[in-house]
Amino acid sequence: MSSKVTRDMLFETTQNVLTYSNETKKRKFVETVELQIVLKNFDPSRDKRFSGTVRLRHIPKPKFTVCVLGDERHCDEARANNIPAMTIDDLKKLNKDK
Repeated sequence: MSSKVTRDMLFETTQNVLTYSNETKKRKFVETVELQIVLKNFDPSRDKRFSGTVRLRHIPKPKFTVCVLGDERHCDEARANNIPAMTIDDLKKLNKDK
């Protein structure tokens, strides 16, 4: 087996896990599948940061809420998309309200 995993191999393997999970004994709880990826020969202190986006087919938690913590630019963008946002000053005010 090669050290690199292709997209098709990953998709096929996860489909096998999900098929097995759905065809075996029904559980009385929501099962989760966790996928961990290890990056070999990658030094985070030396190499630049990378990022990516993955759009899930199903919503993991339908009533999931988020709040953006960022600078003014990010907060303005979040508010334009009807997402709650807090700046550093707002966080400092929360700390004083104890």
